[in-house]
Amino acid sequence: MLFSPAVRSQDKFPDGTAIPKWFKENKPTDINTLGKKYIVTENGMRNDSTVLQTRKLQEIIDLAAKNGGGVVIIPKGTFLISSVFFKQGTHLYLENGAKLKGSDDINDFPVVTTRMEGQTVKYFPALINADGLDGFTISGKGTLDGNGLRFWKSFWKRREWNPKCTNMDEMRPRIIYVSNSKNIQIEGITVKNSPFWSTHYYKSHFVKLLNLTILAPKAPVKAPSTDAVDIDACTNFLIKNCYMSVNDDAIALKGGKGPKADSDANNGENRNILIEDNTFGFCHSVLTCGSESIHNYNILLRNAVVEGPSRLLHLKMRPDTPQHYEYVTVENIRGNVKTFLYVKGWNQFFDLKGEERPRTGMANNITLKNIDITCETAFSVEKSDLYEMKDFTFDDLKIKALRPEEQNLGNIRNLKQKKVNIIRIVSSSQANDKKEDSDTVAR
Repeated sequence: MLFSPAVRSQDKFPDGTAIPKWFKENKPTDINTLGKKYIVTENGMRNDSTVLQTRKLQEIIDLAAKNGGGVVIIPKGTFLISSVFFKQGTHLYLENGAKLKGSDDINDFPVVTTRMEGQTVKYFPALINADGLDGFTISGKGTLDGNGLRFWKSFWKRREWNPKCTNMDEMRPRIIYVSNSKNIQIEGITVKNSPFWSTHYYKSHFVKLLNLTILAPKAPVKAPSTDAVDIDACTNFLIKNCYMSVNDDAIALKGGKGPKADSDANNGENRNILIEDNTFGFCHSVLTCGSESIHNYNILLRNAVVEGPSRLLHLKMRPDTPQHYEYVTVENIRGNVKTFLYVKGWNQFFDLKGEERPRTGMANNITLKNIDITCETAFSVEKSDLYEMKDFTFDDLKIKALRPEEQNLGNIRNLKQKKVNIIRIVSSSQANDKKEDSDTVAR
Protein backbone atom coordinates (compact mmCIF):
# COMPACT_ATOMS: atom_id res chain seq x y z
CA MET A 1 0.00 0.00 0.00
CA LEU A 2 1.67 3.21 -1.13
CA PHE A 3 0.99 6.60 0.42
CA SER A 4 2.64 9.95 0.19
CA PRO A 5 5.87 10.35 2.20
CA ALA A 6 4.52 13.53 3.80
CA VAL A 7 1.62 11.64 5.34
CA ARG A 8 3.66 8.62 6.33
CA SER A 9 6.19 10.80 8.15
CA GLN A 10 3.45 12.36 10.24
CA ASP A 11 4.16 11.22 13.78
CA LYS A 12 1.69 13.09 15.94
CA PHE A 13 -1.70 12.25 17.37
CA PRO A 14 -4.58 14.61 16.54
CA ASP A 15 -4.00 16.70 19.67
CA GLY A 16 -0.41 17.38 18.58
CA THR A 17 1.34 15.04 21.01
CA ALA A 18 4.05 12.76 19.64
CA ILE A 19 3.17 9.17 18.77
CA PRO A 20 5.41 7.07 21.07
CA LYS A 21 8.04 4.70 19.67
CA TRP A 22 6.02 1.75 20.94
CA PHE A 23 3.60 2.19 18.01
CA LYS A 24 6.46 1.88 15.50
CA GLU A 25 8.42 -1.01 17.01
CA ASN A 26 6.46 -3.92 15.58
CA LYS A 27 8.27 -7.22 15.55
CA PRO A 28 6.77 -10.64 14.77
CA THR A 29 6.21 -12.87 17.77
CA ASP A 30 9.07 -15.31 18.23
CA ILE A 31 7.53 -18.31 19.93
CA ASN A 32 11.00 -19.70 20.62
CA THR A 33 11.35 -17.04 23.31
CA LEU A 34 8.08 -17.84 25.04
CA GLY A 35 8.94 -21.02 26.89
CA LYS A 36 8.09 -24.65 26.45
CA LYS A 37 6.00 -25.67 23.45
CA TYR A 38 2.87 -27.70 24.11
CA ILE A 39 1.71 -29.28 20.84
CA VAL A 40 -1.88 -30.20 21.60
CA THR A 41 -1.85 -33.48 19.62
CA GLU A 42 1.07 -34.63 21.79
CA ASN A 43 -0.91 -33.80 24.90
CA GLY A 44 -4.17 -35.66 24.43
CA MET A 45 -6.09 -33.78 21.71
CA ARG A 46 -7.16 -35.35 18.41
CA ASN A 47 -7.50 -33.83 14.96
CA ASP A 48 -11.27 -34.20 15.02
CA SER A 49 -13.82 -31.52 14.10
CA THR A 50 -16.77 -33.49 15.48
CA VAL A 51 -15.78 -34.10 19.11
CA LEU A 52 -15.78 -31.24 21.61
CA GLN A 53 -12.29 -30.96 23.15
CA THR A 54 -12.61 -27.87 25.32
CA ARG A 55 -11.73 -29.61 28.56
CA LYS A 56 -8.57 -31.15 27.15
CA LEU A 57 -7.38 -27.86 25.67
CA GLN A 58 -7.99 -26.10 28.99
CA GLU A 59 -5.98 -28.80 30.75
CA ILE A 60 -3.05 -28.12 28.41
CA ILE A 61 -3.26 -24.37 29.07
CA ASP A 62 -3.40 -24.99 32.81
CA LEU A 63 -0.42 -27.37 32.62
CA ALA A 64 1.64 -24.77 30.77
CA ALA A 65 0.73 -22.13 33.38
CA LYS A 66 1.60 -24.50 36.24
CA ASN A 67 5.01 -25.17 34.70
CA GLY A 68 5.86 -21.49 34.42
CA GLY A 69 4.30 -20.68 31.05
CA GLY A 70 4.71 -21.67 27.43
CA VAL A 71 3.13 -21.79 24.01
CA VAL A 72 0.07 -23.89 23.23
CA ILE A 73 0.53 -24.96 19.61
CA ILE A 74 -2.37 -25.98 17.39
CA PRO A 75 -1.03 -28.08 14.48
CA LYS A 76 -2.63 -28.49 11.07
CA GLY A 77 -6.17 -29.83 11.48
CA THR A 78 -9.54 -28.83 12.92
CA PHE A 79 -10.29 -28.94 16.63
CA LEU A 80 -13.79 -28.28 18.05
CA ILE A 81 -13.97 -26.23 21.27
CA SER A 82 -16.12 -23.83 23.26
CA SER A 83 -14.55 -21.37 25.74
CA VAL A 84 -10.99 -21.63 27.01
CA PHE A 85 -9.19 -19.24 29.38
CA PHE A 86 -5.51 -18.44 29.03
CA LYS A 87 -3.37 -17.87 32.12
CA GLN A 88 -0.37 -15.67 32.86
CA GLY A 89 2.67 -16.77 30.86
CA THR A 90 0.71 -18.85 28.34
CA HIS A 91 0.37 -18.09 24.63
CA LEU A 92 -1.46 -19.45 21.59
CA TYR A 93 0.13 -20.35 18.25
CA LEU A 94 -1.87 -21.62 15.26
CA GLU A 95 0.18 -23.33 12.57
CA ASN A 96 -0.65 -22.85 8.89
CA GLY A 97 -3.71 -25.03 8.26
CA ALA A 98 -4.67 -25.17 11.93
CA LYS A 99 -8.21 -24.33 12.95
CA LEU A 100 -9.90 -23.94 16.30
CA LYS A 101 -13.60 -24.22 15.50
CA GLY A 102 -16.28 -23.01 17.87
CA SER A 103 -19.18 -25.15 18.93
CA ASP A 104 -22.52 -23.99 17.51
CA ASP A 105 -24.40 -25.21 20.61
CA ILE A 106 -24.72 -22.46 23.22
CA ASN A 107 -25.15 -25.14 25.89
CA ASP A 108 -21.43 -25.86 25.52
CA PHE A 109 -20.59 -22.38 26.83
CA PRO A 110 -20.64 -21.32 30.49
CA VAL A 111 -22.31 -18.18 31.80
CA VAL A 112 -19.81 -15.79 33.39
CA THR A 113 -19.44 -12.17 34.43
CA THR A 114 -18.18 -10.40 31.35
CA ARG A 115 -18.48 -7.19 29.35
CA MET A 116 -21.02 -6.74 26.57
CA GLU A 117 -22.52 -3.68 24.90
CA GLY A 118 -21.15 -1.19 27.41
CA GLN A 119 -22.25 -3.15 30.48
CA THR A 120 -20.70 -5.58 32.94
CA VAL A 121 -23.19 -8.43 32.94
CA LYS A 122 -23.70 -12.16 33.12
CA TYR A 123 -23.26 -13.47 29.60
CA PHE A 124 -21.25 -15.95 27.56
CA PRO A 125 -17.47 -15.78 27.22
CA ALA A 126 -15.59 -15.91 23.92
CA LEU A 127 -13.83 -18.91 22.43
CA ILE A 128 -10.46 -17.44 23.45
CA ASN A 129 -10.41 -15.48 26.72
CA ALA A 130 -7.55 -13.65 28.45
CA ASP A 131 -8.13 -11.66 31.63
CA GLY A 132 -5.57 -9.88 33.79
CA LEU A 133 -2.59 -10.97 31.69
CA ASP A 134 0.68 -9.18 30.90
CA GLY A 135 2.36 -10.15 27.63
CA PHE A 136 -0.24 -12.50 26.10
CA THR A 137 0.16 -13.32 22.40
CA ILE A 138 -1.77 -15.10 19.68
CA SER A 139 0.22 -15.72 16.51
CA GLY A 140 0.66 -17.96 13.50
CA LYS A 141 -1.07 -18.48 10.16
CA GLY A 142 -4.04 -20.55 11.28
CA THR A 143 -7.71 -19.76 11.87
CA LEU A 144 -10.14 -19.13 14.68
CA ASP A 145 -13.52 -20.06 13.18
CA GLY A 146 -16.58 -19.09 15.21
CA ASN A 147 -18.83 -21.44 13.21
CA GLY A 148 -21.61 -18.86 13.50
CA LEU A 149 -24.18 -19.94 10.91
CA ARG A 150 -26.55 -21.62 13.36
CA PHE A 151 -26.39 -18.60 15.69
CA TRP A 152 -27.06 -16.17 12.83
CA LYS A 153 -30.11 -18.11 11.68
CA SER A 154 -31.45 -18.25 15.23
CA PHE A 155 -30.97 -14.51 15.65
CA TRP A 156 -32.89 -13.62 12.50
CA LYS A 157 -35.68 -16.07 13.36
CA ARG A 158 -36.00 -14.45 16.79
CA ARG A 159 -36.07 -10.99 15.17
CA GLU A 160 -38.82 -12.19 12.84
CA TRP A 161 -40.86 -13.26 15.87
CA ASN A 162 -39.92 -10.25 18.04
CA PRO A 163 -38.56 -7.23 16.13
CA LYS A 164 -37.69 -5.52 19.41
CA CYS A 165 -35.31 -8.21 20.63
CA THR A 166 -31.82 -6.91 21.40
CA ASN A 167 -28.48 -8.27 20.27
CA MET A 168 -28.01 -10.01 23.60
CA ASP A 169 -31.45 -11.60 23.69
CA GLU A 170 -30.22 -14.25 21.28
CA MET A 171 -27.42 -16.07 23.07
CA ARG A 172 -24.12 -15.99 21.16
CA PRO A 173 -20.40 -16.07 22.00
CA ARG A 174 -17.57 -13.94 20.60
CA ILE A 175 -14.27 -15.30 19.25
CA ILE A 176 -11.59 -13.31 21.15
CA TYR A 177 -12.11 -11.40 24.41
CA VAL A 178 -9.14 -9.75 26.15
CA SER A 179 -9.83 -7.83 29.38
CA ASN A 180 -7.85 -6.01 32.08
CA SER A 181 -4.61 -6.89 30.33
CA LYS A 182 -1.53 -5.18 28.90
CA ASN A 183 1.23 -5.75 26.37
CA ILE A 184 -0.94 -7.84 24.09
CA GLN A 185 -0.03 -8.82 20.52
CA ILE A 186 -2.33 -10.70 18.15
CA GLU A 187 -0.95 -11.24 14.68
CA GLY A 188 -1.09 -13.17 11.44
CA ILE A 189 -4.17 -15.30 12.02
CA THR A 190 -7.60 -15.34 10.40
CA VAL A 191 -10.66 -14.73 12.58
CA LYS A 192 -13.92 -15.57 10.84
CA ASN A 193 -17.59 -16.47 11.16
CA SER A 194 -18.07 -15.06 14.64
CA PRO A 195 -21.51 -15.66 16.17
CA PHE A 196 -21.34 -12.15 17.74
CA TRP A 197 -18.52 -9.57 17.96
CA SER A 198 -15.38 -10.98 16.36
CA THR A 199 -12.75 -9.54 18.72
CA HIS A 200 -13.34 -7.45 21.86
CA TYR A 201 -10.80 -5.67 24.07
CA TYR A 202 -11.84 -4.22 27.43
CA LYS A 203 -9.75 -2.07 29.78
CA SER A 204 -6.57 -3.28 28.13
CA HIS A 205 -3.50 -1.23 27.32
CA PHE A 206 -0.64 -1.46 24.84
CA VAL A 207 -2.48 -3.77 22.46
CA LYS A 208 -1.23 -4.53 18.93
CA LEU A 209 -3.29 -6.18 16.20
CA LEU A 210 -1.01 -6.91 13.25
CA ASN A 211 -1.60 -8.54 9.87
CA LEU A 212 -4.96 -10.02 10.82
CA THR A 213 -7.77 -11.10 8.50
CA ILE A 214 -11.21 -10.73 10.09
CA LEU A 215 -14.23 -11.95 8.11
CA ALA A 216 -17.98 -12.43 8.52
CA PRO A 217 -20.46 -12.64 5.64
CA LYS A 218 -23.33 -10.41 4.60
CA ALA A 219 -24.80 -13.16 2.38
CA PRO A 220 -26.45 -15.58 1.95
CA VAL A 221 -27.13 -15.30 5.71
CA LYS A 222 -26.18 -12.00 7.33
CA ALA A 223 -23.81 -12.39 10.25
CA PRO A 224 -25.39 -9.92 12.71
CA SER A 225 -23.25 -7.69 14.94
CA THR A 226 -19.98 -9.28 13.92
CA ASP A 227 -17.83 -6.17 14.52
CA ALA A 228 -14.24 -6.91 13.56
CA VAL A 229 -12.66 -4.98 16.46
CA ASP A 230 -14.44 -3.54 19.50
CA ILE A 231 -12.22 -1.29 21.60
CA ASP A 232 -13.80 -0.79 25.01
CA ALA A 233 -12.11 1.63 27.47
CA CYS A 234 -8.57 1.01 26.21
CA THR A 235 -5.45 3.13 25.80
CA ASN A 236 -2.46 2.82 23.45
CA PHE A 237 -3.93 0.55 20.81
CA LEU A 238 -2.51 -0.22 17.34
CA ILE A 239 -4.30 -1.85 14.40
CA LYS A 240 -1.93 -2.26 11.45
CA ASN A 241 -1.81 -4.12 8.12
CA CYS A 242 -5.13 -5.88 8.67
CA TYR A 243 -7.98 -6.78 6.32
CA MET A 244 -11.52 -6.53 7.68
CA SER A 245 -14.82 -7.40 6.02
CA VAL A 246 -17.75 -8.05 8.36
CA ASN A 247 -21.49 -7.51 8.58
CA ASP A 248 -21.25 -4.64 11.06
CA ASP A 249 -18.62 -2.08 12.02
CA ALA A 250 -15.00 -2.80 11.22
CA ILE A 251 -13.73 -0.82 14.22
CA ALA A 252 -16.09 0.38 16.95
CA LEU A 253 -15.08 2.44 19.96
CA LYS A 254 -17.04 1.44 23.04
CA GLY A 255 -16.81 2.43 26.70
CA GLY A 256 -20.18 2.48 28.43
CA LYS A 257 -23.78 3.58 28.12
CA GLY A 258 -26.52 5.07 30.25
CA PRO A 259 -27.17 8.50 31.82
CA LYS A 260 -24.50 7.97 34.50
CA ALA A 261 -22.05 6.01 32.37
CA ASP A 262 -19.22 8.48 32.91
CA SER A 263 -19.33 8.00 36.69
CA ASP A 264 -19.33 4.19 36.58
CA ALA A 265 -15.90 2.72 37.34
CA ASN A 266 -16.65 -0.20 35.02
CA ASN A 267 -16.61 2.21 32.07
CA GLY A 268 -13.90 4.37 30.61
CA GLU A 269 -12.44 6.32 27.72
CA ASN A 270 -10.52 5.22 24.64
CA ARG A 271 -7.28 7.18 24.20
CA ASN A 272 -4.36 7.04 21.77
CA ILE A 273 -5.76 4.67 19.14
CA LEU A 274 -3.74 4.35 15.91
CA ILE A 275 -5.33 2.55 12.94
CA GLU A 276 -3.02 2.51 9.91
CA ASP A 277 -2.19 0.69 6.68
CA ASN A 278 -5.36 -1.42 6.67
CA THR A 279 -7.80 -2.48 3.94
CA PHE A 280 -11.54 -2.58 4.55
CA GLY A 281 -14.02 -4.61 2.52
CA PHE A 282 -17.75 -4.50 3.14
CA CYS A 283 -18.71 -3.31 6.62
CA HIS A 284 -21.28 -0.95 8.09
CA SER A 285 -18.62 1.63 9.00
CA VAL A 286 -14.86 1.72 8.83
CA LEU A 287 -14.68 3.64 12.11
CA THR A 288 -17.58 4.17 14.50
CA CYS A 289 -17.66 6.15 17.72
CA GLY A 290 -20.45 4.50 19.69
CA SER A 291 -23.03 3.43 20.26
CA GLU A 292 -21.85 2.50 23.78
CA SER A 293 -19.17 5.16 24.12
CA ILE A 294 -18.54 8.01 26.54
CA HIS A 295 -15.16 9.56 25.64
CA ASN A 296 -12.88 8.96 22.65
CA TYR A 297 -9.68 11.01 22.51
CA ASN A 298 -6.76 10.96 20.08
CA ILE A 299 -8.09 8.58 17.45
CA LEU A 300 -6.05 8.45 14.23
CA LEU A 301 -7.18 6.45 11.19
CA ARG A 302 -4.79 6.81 8.27
CA ASN A 303 -3.37 5.20 5.13
CA ALA A 304 -6.33 2.96 4.29
CA VAL A 305 -7.99 1.48 1.22
CA VAL A 306 -11.77 1.14 1.49
CA GLU A 307 -13.63 -1.23 -0.81
CA GLY A 308 -17.36 -0.77 -0.27
CA PRO A 309 -18.11 0.02 3.39
CA SER A 310 -21.44 1.68 4.06
CA ARG A 311 -19.76 4.59 5.88
CA LEU A 312 -16.26 5.92 6.36
CA LEU A 313 -16.69 7.73 9.68
CA HIS A 314 -19.81 7.30 11.81
CA LEU A 315 -20.41 9.34 14.95
CA LYS A 316 -23.29 7.78 16.89
CA MET A 317 -24.71 10.38 19.26
CA ARG A 318 -26.67 8.57 21.94
CA PRO A 319 -29.19 10.79 23.78
CA ASP A 320 -29.32 8.62 26.91
CA THR A 321 -25.53 8.72 27.45
CA PRO A 322 -23.03 11.55 28.11
CA GLN A 323 -20.67 11.43 25.11
CA HIS A 324 -17.62 13.34 24.00
CA TYR A 325 -15.70 12.53 20.82
CA GLU A 326 -12.64 14.74 20.36
CA TYR A 327 -9.41 14.84 18.41
CA VAL A 328 -10.41 12.30 15.79
CA THR A 329 -8.50 12.40 12.49
CA VAL A 330 -9.16 10.38 9.34
CA GLU A 331 -6.53 10.94 6.66
CA ASN A 332 -5.03 9.51 3.51
CA ILE A 333 -7.93 7.30 2.46
CA ARG A 334 -8.64 5.93 -1.03
CA GLY A 335 -11.56 3.95 -2.41
CA ASN A 336 -15.36 3.91 -2.27
CA VAL A 337 -18.05 3.97 0.40
CA LYS A 338 -21.79 4.68 0.45
CA THR A 339 -21.60 7.64 2.86
CA PHE A 340 -18.49 9.69 3.52
CA LEU A 341 -19.39 11.27 6.89
CA TYR A 342 -22.40 10.14 8.93
CA VAL A 343 -23.42 11.92 12.15
CA LYS A 344 -26.80 11.14 13.69
CA GLY A 345 -28.59 10.47 16.93
CA TRP A 346 -28.64 6.83 17.97
CA ASN A 347 -31.87 5.82 19.66
CA GLN A 348 -31.78 2.03 19.43
CA PHE A 349 -32.70 0.58 22.84
CA PHE A 350 -32.87 4.09 24.34
CA ASP A 351 -33.12 3.85 28.14
CA LEU A 352 -32.74 6.63 30.71
CA LYS A 353 -33.14 4.11 33.53
CA GLY A 354 -35.38 6.53 35.41
CA GLU A 355 -32.71 9.25 35.38
CA GLU A 356 -32.79 12.70 33.84
CA ARG A 357 -31.48 13.15 30.34
CA PRO A 358 -27.68 13.61 30.50
CA ARG A 359 -25.88 16.69 29.28
CA THR A 360 -25.61 17.42 25.58
CA GLY A 361 -23.16 15.27 23.64
CA MET A 362 -20.17 16.81 21.91
CA ALA A 363 -18.01 16.09 18.85
CA ASN A 364 -15.11 18.46 18.35
CA ASN A 365 -11.70 18.68 16.68
CA ILE A 366 -12.71 16.21 14.00
CA THR A 367 -10.40 16.30 10.96
CA LEU A 368 -10.84 14.69 7.53
CA LYS A 369 -7.90 15.25 5.21
CA ASN A 370 -6.13 13.98 2.10
CA ILE A 371 -9.01 11.74 1.00
CA ASP A 372 -9.95 10.65 -2.52
CA ILE A 373 -13.21 8.76 -2.43
CA THR A 374 -16.30 7.84 -4.42
CA CYS A 375 -19.62 7.64 -2.59
CA GLU A 376 -23.38 7.84 -2.89
CA THR A 377 -23.78 10.52 -0.19
CA ALA A 378 -21.02 12.95 0.73
CA PHE A 379 -22.35 14.20 4.07
CA SER A 380 -25.21 12.86 6.16
CA VAL A 381 -25.10 15.08 9.24
CA GLU A 382 -28.26 15.31 11.30
CA LYS A 383 -29.26 18.53 13.03
CA SER A 384 -30.12 17.97 16.67
CA ASP A 385 -30.43 19.81 19.97
CA LEU A 386 -29.06 16.72 21.74
CA TYR A 387 -25.44 17.18 20.67
CA GLU A 388 -23.02 19.85 19.52
CA MET A 389 -20.46 19.78 16.71
CA LYS A 390 -17.60 22.23 16.48
CA ASP A 391 -14.05 22.69 15.22
CA PHE A 392 -14.26 20.34 12.26
CA THR A 393 -11.60 20.57 9.53
CA PHE A 394 -11.98 19.32 5.94
CA ASP A 395 -8.67 19.54 4.08
CA ASP A 396 -7.74 18.26 0.61
CA LEU A 397 -10.88 16.21 -0.06
CA LYS A 398 -11.73 14.83 -3.48
CA ILE A 399 -15.23 13.41 -3.31
CA LYS A 400 -17.24 12.02 -6.21
CA ALA A 401 -20.84 11.60 -5.07
CA LEU A 402 -24.31 10.85 -6.39
CA ARG A 403 -25.65 13.20 -3.71
CA PRO A 404 -23.04 15.83 -2.93
CA GLU A 405 -25.41 18.33 -1.34
CA GLU A 406 -24.45 19.59 2.07
CA GLN A 407 -26.69 18.20 4.80
CA ASN A 408 -26.67 20.44 7.86
CA LEU A 409 -22.96 21.21 7.71
CA GLY A 410 -24.03 24.70 8.77
CA ASN A 411 -24.71 23.24 12.20
CA ILE A 412 -21.02 22.60 12.72
CA ARG A 413 -19.53 25.58 14.53
CA ASN A 414 -16.15 26.69 13.21
CA LEU A 415 -16.04 24.38 10.20
CA LYS A 416 -12.82 24.97 8.27
CA GLN A 417 -12.66 23.86 4.64
CA LYS A 418 -9.59 23.94 2.42
CA LYS A 419 -9.20 22.36 -1.02
CA VAL A 420 -12.53 20.54 -0.80
CA ASN A 421 -13.63 19.40 -4.26
CA ILE A 422 -16.98 17.61 -4.54
CA ILE A 423 -18.05 16.30 -7.94
CA ARG A 424 -21.55 15.07 -8.70
CA ILE A 425 -21.68 11.77 -10.59
CA VAL A 426 -24.79 10.84 -12.54
CA SER A 427 -25.13 7.17 -11.58
CA SER A 428 -23.54 4.67 -9.25
CA SER A 429 -22.11 2.75 -12.21
CA GLN A 430 -20.19 5.87 -13.18
CA ALA A 431 -18.45 5.89 -9.83
CA ASN A 432 -16.12 3.21 -11.09
CA ASP A 433 -15.87 4.74 -14.57
CA LYS A 434 -15.13 8.16 -13.04
CA LYS A 435 -17.57 9.86 -15.42
CA GLU A 436 -18.79 13.21 -14.18
CA ASP A 437 -21.19 15.97 -15.06
CA SER A 438 -20.52 19.66 -14.68
CA ASP A 439 -21.88 20.05 -11.14
CA THR A 440 -18.72 20.64 -9.15
CA VAL A 441 -18.39 22.28 -5.77
CA ALA A 442 -14.96 23.58 -4.78
CA ARG A 443 -13.93 25.25 -1.53
